[in-house]
Amino acid sequence: MVKRALHHNAAAVIFAHNHPSGVAEPSRADETLTAALKQALALVDVRVLDHFVVAGDDALSFTERGLL
Repeated sequence: MVKRALHHNAAAVIFAHNHPSGVAEPSRADETLTAALKQALALVDVRVLDHFVVAGDDALSFTERGLL
């Protein structure tokens, strides 16, 4: 992720992934990975604006949930 952000000269990123289970609630692994990515990207001054979890017709925003 860091390499891709630098390649595109990004100032910020937004992550998204799907949950085929149909449940948009983020797992502990989702939260841990997001925190690790946020920390790694901060080292090169790239902000993480949000992380969306999509499940069927539902979507959850980490930012709206206060998880970022």
